[in-house]
Formats: sequence, C-alpha cells, structure tokens
Amino acid sequence: MTHPLRLRAFRLLFVGRTVSAVGDAVVPAALALAVLRATGSTADLALVLAAAMLPRLLLLPLGGVAADRFSARRIAVLADLTRCATQLVVGVELLGGGPSLATIAVASAVGGTAAAFALPTTSPLVTGTVDEAQRQSANALLGATANASRLAGPALAGALIWAAGPGWAFVLDAASFAVSAALLAVIQVRHLPRPERRSLTADLLLGWREVRSRSWFWSSLLGHGTWNGAAAVLTTLGPAVAVERLGGEGVWLLLLQAGAVGMLAGSLLASRIRPRRPVLTANLALASYALPLILLAVAAPAAAVVVAYGLALTALGYLNPIWETVVQGQFPPHVLARVTSYDWLVSLGAMPLGYAVAPLAARLWGEPVPLAVAGVLVLVACGGTALVPGVRRVGWQQPPATEPALDRVSAR
Repeated sequence: MTHPLRLRAFRLLFVGRTVSAVGDAVVPAALALAVLRATGSTADLALVLAAAMLPRLLLLPLGGVAADRFSARRIAVLADLTRCATQLVVGVELLGGGPSLATIAVASAVGGTAAAFALPTTSPLVTGTVDEAQRQSANALLGATANASRLAGPALAGALIWAAGPGWAFVLDAASFAVSAALLAVIQVRHLPRPERRSLTADLLLGWREVRSRSWFWSSLLGHGTWNGAAAVLTTLGPAVAVERLGGEGVWLLLLQAGAVGMLAGSLLASRIRPRRPVLTANLALASYALPLILLAVAAPAAAVVVAYGLALTALGYLNPIWETVVQGQFPPHVLARVTSYDWLVSLGAMPLGYAVAPLAARLWGEPVPLAVAGVLVLVACGGTALVPGVRRVGWQQPPATEPALDRVSAR
C-alpha cells in the first residue's frame, strides 16, 4: 500500500496543514500577553476570545454547507487567505505600538468566521487526496503534526515574544496561512459530482438527517461533547487545585506537558492500531478522562494525577484520527463537510458551558464537587456508548448498499 506522503496531493496538504498548525500554536500565548500588556484587563482578553469563538460556533453549519455545495479546496483557500489578512492586521497593530482593542476584537471575529468555514473542509480534502485504505495513516499523520505543534508552540511563542515581541507571532501566523493557501491552491483533489442545488435550509436539514440516522454517531457526539465540557471544568479548576493542594504551579505545568506528550503518542498509535470495533474502542478509551478528574477532586498525589492525565490525553490523541477515518468511511462524500461541522459544533459548544459552570459550582460547593461530577459524567457518557448497538457494530467502511443517503432524502 502506498504511504500517503508518497502522494503529491496529500503531501502538499500535509505540509500546508503542518505550517499553519505551527503558526497557530504560537498565537494563544502571544494574544494573551499582547492584550494584557495593552490594557492590563482580563475582561478585555475574555472579550477578544469571545469575539473569535462566537462566530466560529454560530457559523459552523454554514461552513459545512459551503464546503459540500462548492469545492472544499476553494473554501479552504479563501478561509486561509482571510485568516492571513486578519493575523497580519493584528500583528501590524501590535508592532505599531498603542494597539486598539476594537481592531483586535474585529480582526478576531473575522478570523473566527473564516475558521468556521475552514474546519469542515479537512475531511473532504483528506478523502479527496487519499484512498480509503490510506486514510487512517493520513489522519494519524495530520493528528501527529497538530499535536507536535501544540507541544512545541508555547516554547516557540516564548522565544519569539522574548526576542521580538508578540506582534511578530501574529506575523508568523499570517505567513503560515499564506503558505497553506498557496499549497492548497495547486493540489489536485478528486472530483466529486455536485448534488442538485437546494435551499440553505434544505442543505442544513439534510446534514442533520444524516447525523440523526446513525445512532453510533449521535450517541458518540454526546459523549465527546461531555468530554469537552469536563475538559473545560478541569482547565478552569485544575490550576487552583494544583497550586493549593498538590505542590504548586510546577505540578500544573508538568500536567499540561504530560497531556501534550500523551496527545502526540496517541496520534502515533492511531497509525498502527486498527481495532475491529473502532468507535467502541476509542470511546471506551476516552472514558479514562474520568480518572484525572476524580484524582484531582480527592487531591491524590501529584505523580498519580500527572500520569493519569497523560494517559487520558493519549486516549484523546488516539480517538481523533480513528474517529475521523470512520466518519470519512461511513458518510457519503457529498454530506461529509456538513456532518463534520455538526461534530465540531457539539464539541466546541460544550466547552463554554464548562467554563461558565465550573467557577459557579466551585463557589457554592468547592472545587472537588464539580471535578468529581465531571468525572462521573465522562465515565457515564463515553462508557455508556457501549450500550448502543450501533456503536458496537460500526466498522471502518459503510456497505455500498446503504451509501446513497442523498437519494433517500430527496425521495421523501
């Protein structure tokens, strides 16, 4: 079997995604420092982050429709060029001194809008450049490079900010998007016949019907959304527990580093391990995130918490490429972007809820209670998918006889 990187189209896609992932990994630390330097207000930082997050969440389904209705490659190129422009605006604003918070917030909102259209294009681009037998390796490679970027990003951001200031981090990210757009513009993506043109509402409903018709998919989404909400709880309350009860800031930093290493290790494992029941295996592994949550709740020894978190993030790193490969094999190509957009919507939408609920619950009952509750919810939601027959049965590829979902919906 030909390795995906031997295929020119996927190789260009892989290089472009790697470059933009490195640029994106630098930005979070640079953004936080830049806003705090400019205004000294965490509320202003929250405003900028919300300006980027809200349009990304609200417009994700539209991004899925656009990628299915038009060329996913063309949408991805336009999204990368838009994000290149917005990051360049922020970079120039910061380099000029006296940056305007309004300008940064507007640029972040436009960048978040572009991200809503970019996220659903990845799966169609993978299926358009590699065959089914190569997709697991291709998804694992993309996952590995994204996780490696997250591992190296903070260190690179620190060096860049220390040497030249946060503005150059945004210039670097803008350059990474320009490179990605240039590479995407020249790759050859397998042509897919375009479905008949429908109204926007009909296109959205068709994607939702595809999601709703597969019990293995929507039940897994509930588990994944619960996992993300619990991750927000841990991110919000974990630092305080680590500092006050586990030994200090160093424990929290070590925990985060263990998680980054685990994510990378999990994505590498995903290229080698191909279970017969991929969704069931991945979901049960994902339930392991309950362990670090409960260990934090009871203030277990720091070493145990760090190891548990690293293993739980290894499971997440393994799940992502496996899940993407199954979704790419089980859904018809003409609805893949819409299905992916609903997947992202559930996963990302659960996190703000966790961020909002965690501090309120901690104020009422203390940090251990919301951490323990989040752990139990993860165990029930992810482990409970094993009770769904579709989760136990689903494999890697959809049987041809059940493929033409578009025709069935049109006939209705």
